[in-house]
Amino acid sequence: MSRIRFTRRLPAAVAVAGLALATAACGGGSSTSSEGTTAAAADQLKPNADLSQQTLQVTVWDGYTPKELPGKVKEKLKVKDMKIGLHATNEEAMQKLTASGDSGIDVAFVSGQYAQALNEQGLLEPIHAELIPNLANLYPEATQLSYDKGNKYSVPYTWGTTGICYRSDLAKTPVTSWNDLLKPPAWAEKKVTMMTTERWLALPALKALGYSVNTDKDEEIAKAKELLLAAKPHLLAYDDTTFGEKLVSGEAAMVEAWDGWCPTTDEKQNIKFVVPKEGSDLWVDTMVIMKTSKNKEAAHALINYILDPEIHSWAAANINYKVPNKAAMEKVEVPKGSLLGIKPAELLDGEAIIDLGQASTKFTRLQTEVTAQS
Repeated sequence: MSRIRFTRRLPAAVAVAGLALATAACGGGSSTSSEGTTAAAADQLKPNADLSQQTLQVTVWDGYTPKELPGKVKEKLKVKDMKIGLHATNEEAMQKLTASGDSGIDVAFVSGQYAQALNEQGLLEPIHAELIPNLANLYPEATQLSYDKGNKYSVPYTWGTTGICYRSDLAKTPVTSWNDLLKPPAWAEKKVTMMTTERWLALPALKALGYSVNTDKDEEIAKAKELLLAAKPHLLAYDDTTFGEKLVSGEAAMVEAWDGWCPTTDEKQNIKFVVPKEGSDLWVDTMVIMKTSKNKEAAHALINYILDPEIHSWAAANINYKVPNKAAMEKVEVPKGSLLGIKPAELLDGEAIIDLGQASTKFTRLQTEVTAQS
């Protein structure tokens, strides 16, 4: 199983918050409801459209789909052409999708809270379920995501949670709480890493304090900041990408990690993952169709093709992220120690991260103040 590294969920708090301002400045009105536009938009889509007259432009994280996907799509769907552009972060994707009136992009891969932000500004085409029969392959739980219940404007591609990844052979005490990370015991002194991305930097402190990961209350964010600043002298580093390697080498003993990046399948089998008792998040990466797309039938056909079990299972097998597709997951061989076996119901125990609009800037400020060099 290959392991591909992404900076896939670096938050774009400023970009998301600025999206509302930019849209308003350009004459954009209040958010467009999916329910209110579905009936009107449905008349414009043709279930039997000639896809050979349509092209596809996609933006996605590098390595997040098979390299041969464009060729397969052209062969299977008979579209005129398909091109893939890359973004390293959600911020880059948002810049692409909101920089002009028409980005030229048909389908975008963005995290759930960013899909929510785009939809609230009326920039997304509603999902027309009749054009995506493979939606039936999704777990029932994948239709109940708080940022988009019923998959009205987005289709989930991958999902997971955040927890503590640690070396069981180095741990002298049980690892059960976010406080183990924030107030590390002696055996983990200067051998702990935490994430620097905004919402995930704040997550351990917010959960340890009993707060929502989606809080926008100044007093709660201030208390989280105090806890994070107190933890800072005990850390090895802030690290969003190489914490797994640090664990394997022994440089780190305990790290904050997204489940798919915790190397529990290492041959020594001494790396474990735990969701702390105070709870954690549910993150989701999604596929959305831009309202400006001139190839909406082909865009729906692409999402339907990706939801084919043979295609969608690639993500779990190659990037070690669970997919919310029951039929696809049934095709995946789960290696010993892998976290791919986490059940959907367990994931939904986590609190879904949602867009906070202008309040997102509070987490940008928090991140800057906590991680600044002292």
